[in-house]
Amino acid sequence: MKKFIETLKNCWKVEDLRQRILITLLFTAIYRFGSFVVLPGINPGQLEKLQSQTAGGLMSLLDMFSGGAFSNASIFALGIMPYISASIVMQLLAIAVPYFQKMQREGESGRKKINWYTRLLTIGILLFQAPSYLINLKYQASQALASGISWEVFMIPATIILAAGSMFILWLGERITDKGIGNGVSIIIMIGIIARLPQAFAQEVGSRFQAITGGGLVMFIVELLILYGVVCAAILLTQGTRKVPVQYAKRVVGNKQYGGARQYIPLKLFAANVMPIIFAQALMFIPLMLVRFQSDNSSSIVHSLMDNHSLLYNCIYVFLIIAFTYFYTAITLNPTQMAEDMKRNNGFIPGIKPGKDTADYIEEIMSRITLPGSLFIAFIAVMPALASLVNVQNAFSQFFGGTSLLILVGVVMDTLQQIESHLMMRHYDGLLNSGHTRNAGLAAY
Repeated sequence: MKKFIETLKNCWKVEDLRQRILITLLFTAIYRFGSFVVLPGINPGQLEKLQSQTAGGLMSLLDMFSGGAFSNASIFALGIMPYISASIVMQLLAIAVPYFQKMQREGESGRKKINWYTRLLTIGILLFQAPSYLINLKYQASQALASGISWEVFMIPATIILAAGSMFILWLGERITDKGIGNGVSIIIMIGIIARLPQAFAQEVGSRFQAITGGGLVMFIVELLILYGVVCAAILLTQGTRKVPVQYAKRVVGNKQYGGARQYIPLKLFAANVMPIIFAQALMFIPLMLVRFQSDNSSSIVHSLMDNHSLLYNCIYVFLIIAFTYFYTAITLNPTQMAEDMKRNNGFIPGIKPGKDTADYIEEIMSRITLPGSLFIAFIAVMPALASLVNVQNAFSQFFGGTSLLILVGVVMDTLQQIESHLMMRHYDGLLNSGHTRNAGLAAY
């Protein structure tokens, strides 16, 4: 504990790091403040039905990623997720479409063009999502609109405000990346998730101590231990890599010798990271879009597909996650290209012939490590549903797994690495007691 306090003091001593941390805190505070600014013309006291709608099911996930702004009918109600959706689409286009492939290889100029297209696509998504959100708001809280204003007149300015709010969040994220610490967009998502933790924790404590049967304090301690174990496993396995040795041939140019060193290709156990869960969740939202308003006449299958705790939902969810893990890994890692690059630089894997044999060897390794990776991601994704089986409150169960846990782990580890790099440049110790975050990977053989 003493070393940790000393490290925090060192963070404050480094002027550049101190300014970056303060700027990050300032921008995140602005984001949290905007999450409570209600759309002009909306009466917050009439939003009970909208808030009850987001208390469970798929809507609770949307509300979590927006930090509660969705249920508050805030100007930031749509959050940063439209930009994430646009980024995913552009990433897929950069793999499948030759025009975007060429643009991606153009370096910094190509990256700026892709970012410009991403913003245009984000605006297009916002112009579709904002009216959909307002239609749902009209259905759930028709009395929330101030008297004398019709919904038809309200829709146009509200759509512009919601779109502008999401683009402002994107601007905040970019400023955090440039002038703050960590990846701004990821930090904004993380802040939105963490913002619901105190309330969820208090609800879980209250429910456990009020329950006549159910374990009380003992059961709550068991929950915390399980949560701690899942977080530790997520940290270890997301940092896990399979190191493939690569030997580079020696070259003698004049009186100097080049190459001859042995290096490693770190193939991550979670090459797809959180993307399979995001893709799977996007498909699982389709029943919600087709049947926007639940009714008693809806079939039991539709109700099951809209309940993220049902058996049918989770079985399909697990299958989609495993399938998307293989799909995303296949389109992001190209063993043939890796083998060609290795051969071009006079590198080879000991015992494996360069060229096709090297590509087949890398592909075989990726197939072997992708299966346990996909199974673990699927297990993490269904942990909230498993937690609900032991009467864990829905809000608190979301922190037991799913996208939220993987995002929290990934963002925290990335931010720690950046903070540590600033400290190490000034000859201070890092944030960890043993080793550095960049060397904390688990070798998965």
